[in-house]
Amino acid sequence: MEIVDITAPISPRSVMWPGDEPPFHEFTSHTDRGDPNTVSRWSLSAHTGTHVDARMHFIPEGWSMEALDLARVVGPCRVVDATHVEGHISREDLEAAGVAGTARLILKTRNSEQRLLERDGFTEGYAAISHEAAEYLVEIGVETVGVDFLSVEPFEDGEFHTHHTLLGADLVILEGLALAGVEPGEYVLACLPIKLSGSDGAPARAILMRDS
Repeated sequence: MEIVDITAPISPRSVMWPGDEPPFHEFTSHTDRGDPNTVSRWSLSAHTGTHVDARMHFIPEGWSMEALDLARVVGPCRVVDATHVEGHISREDLEAAGVAGTARLILKTRNSEQRLLERDGFTEGYAAISHEAAEYLVEIGVETVGVDFLSVEPFEDGEFHTHHTLLGADLVILEGLALAGVEPGEYVLACLPIKLSGSDGAPARAILMRDS
């Protein structure tokens, strides 16, 4: 079986959404300092790197991370090549890709080709999911959608229409997937976020699997 790790590493150099502090890491003890063991402490946003959005992220009274139905993030999925799209993913792009009938959908865009998750700073001109495309995903019954940068939302949309549409319909959102070396096609997805009680999101380890 082929296992493809699609998780972005977390470090103090991780690309962050504007306004979010980068991860902070320190060793509270270390064998190199003569301590009997090495123990570290981390401080980071729930939306750091590869992560899952809880419904409460935008929907009042929505579920928080400990209530995530893991069947939504574990199972057959499809990776769609949308690297040719110059703007944001549109309804027409999704119709052309024939994604109807896909429960778990991952969109590989130019973000991966440009390796935006590996850059030193945040890039505003990333590819996201347009409001109309989000409405189409709800219309065709997609249950989970993943993208290859920090947000499904176009940066310029200060009203957060895409998030409200997807989370309002209880789609599960995966963000920050590292897809640079991933071929389009059918896989089995396993994306397990940290079980943070009451949290609006959580970092996750995500992999794709298929027969080699």
